[in-house]
Amino acid sequence: MEYALELLKILGRVATILPLALFATLFMGKRSIGELPVFDFLVILTLGSVVGADIADPEINHIYTAIAIVAIALLQKIVATWKINNRKIGRLLTFEPTMVIYQGQFLVKEMKKIQYPIDTILQMLRAQQIFNVKDVEIAIVEANGYLSIKLYPEKEAARVEHILTQQRSSAKGIDVPVVIDGTIYKHVLSSRNLNTTWLYQELERKNIFDVNDVFYAAVNDLNELHVSIKNTNNSENLPPILH
Repeated sequence: MEYALELLKILGRVATILPLALFATLFMGKRSIGELPVFDFLVILTLGSVVGADIADPEINHIYTAIAIVAIALLQKIVATWKINNRKIGRLLTFEPTMVIYQGQFLVKEMKKIQYPIDTILQMLRAQQIFNVKDVEIAIVEANGYLSIKLYPEKEAARVEHILTQQRSSAKGIDVPVVIDGTIYKHVLSSRNLNTTWLYQELERKNIFDVNDVFYAAVNDLNELHVSIKNTNNSENLPPILH
C-alpha cells in the first residue's frame, strides 16, 4: 500500500511539474532551445536538474520545486533583457564569434584560441555541402558553436540572375587533404597517382620550401593544389566580427 502511494505521488509530480517546466521554457523564449548560448545552456541544465530531482525524490517539497522553476524562468528573462539593453553585459555572458577561415586560409591561431581542431572545421564544412576550402571567403564560429560561411560570389548557389547572365563554372570535384599540420598523407597522393616529388614541386611553385610550414593542403579532381600555411594569421588584417 505504501509503495502504491509513493508511485501515485511520483505520477502526480510528473503530471504537475512537467507542464510547469514546459510553460517556463516557452516563457523564456526560443533562444533557450534553438541557440543555447552559455547562460541559456546553464539555465536549461539547472531547470532539468530541478525537475529531475523533484520527480525522482518524493521527499522533496513539491512547492519549493515549483517556486525554483518560476525563479529560474524569471532570472533568465531578466538576464536576456539585460543583455539586449547592454551589449557589454551580453558579451560578458557569451562567447565572441571567431573567424576561422579567411580568403580560403585557415586561421590557425584563432582556431587554437577556441580549441577547434581542423578535423572539426572540415566536418562542419562538409555538413554544409562545402568540400573545397578555397571556395570559402569567410567562415566564423558563432557563439553557439555554429559555423557561418560566406563563399566567394562565383561559388555561391546559382540564383535566377546568375543563370540569366552567365553559365556556372565546371565542377572540379572534392578537395582531399594531402597535408595536415605538416604531415604528408602519402596514401592519398598515391590514390591520385601522385607522389611526394610532385607535392614538393607544387609547393615550391607557391614559394613554400618546407612542408612543416603547411597547415592544410588538398588537391581536387584536376590535381590542383590548394595550400593554407601556418604563418598567415595576422589578426590585425582581419575584418572585425561583432555580435
